[in-house]
Amino acid sequence: MTRSSGPNEQAAGPGIVEGEFLLTASDFKTIAQIVHAHAGIYLPEGKAALVYSRLAKRLRSLGLRNFREYCKLVQTAEGVDERQAMTAALTTNVTRFMREPHHFEHLEQEVMPHLARRARAGGRVRLWSAACSNGQEPYSIAITVLSAMPEACDLDVKILATDIDPNMIAEGKAGIYNDDALSALPLHHRRRWFEKTAEGWSVAAELRQLVAFRELNLVGPWPMKGRFDVIFCRNVVIYFDDETQERIWERFVPALNPGGVLYIGHSERVTGPAVAQLETCGLTAYQLRAAA
Repeated sequence: MTRSSGPNEQAAGPGIVEGEFLLTASDFKTIAQIVHAHAGIYLPEGKAALVYSRLAKRLRSLGLRNFREYCKLVQTAEGVDERQAMTAALTTNVTRFMREPHHFEHLEQEVMPHLARRARAGGRVRLWSAACSNGQEPYSIAITVLSAMPEACDLDVKILATDIDPNMIAEGKAGIYNDDALSALPLHHRRRWFEKTAEGWSVAAELRQLVAFRELNLVGPWPMKGRFDVIFCRNVVIYFDDETQERIWERFVPALNPGGVLYIGHSERVTGPAVAQLETCGLTAYQLRAAA
């Protein structure tokens, strides 16, 4: 049922999406600007219906009458938590264990032999899941690492898992998944790395020991001081505009060790200045070129 607009709502301009709440072109522009500044997400005008459908439930829960009130809230100092909730609502957390399996095959067969030799000689090995969602990607990385190097937990090997959404970080830390989440995982991995509990499938202690979850905004500061041997950043920059994409790729270059590998999504391509320093080493896999 379409909600009727009061005099003040009509003065704000016509709605661009039919629905319970008034969403004007000005409201949409404000939301798009906030999300871009906060998270780098690019929302063209064609996404107005998506914005409405994702945020209408936020208006209901907050008891707001229209999107103009919502925009006012998220622009205030008191609205910092709601800005985070808005970003989470507009972010699609599509993930699964061993998604795009060729990356994990490449990691195990082409990358891990070298990293295992270094770790066994007392060296440091670091991997980063740069948009980890609810933990299925970093735990898949951990399974791959432990399959190639069973003693990894006793060596200087760590996996950093970061995401902008604190709810996803909390799920990753909990490490409990339902049957559907594990449906595509090979049976031998399910038996080896998961335990059936009353809450669902719980990840093994070895996986938990390897993975550290942290909240991180990719377009914000990166507090990590050390470099990484492997970075997974997959199916994330497709939500950014071209300039932001290039900036993210460029920031990954100094975050990689020489010879380090960057895995990206199947529909993504490295662009901008980073192209000169990264060379393909597999399907949507890039390696940092050796210094001249």
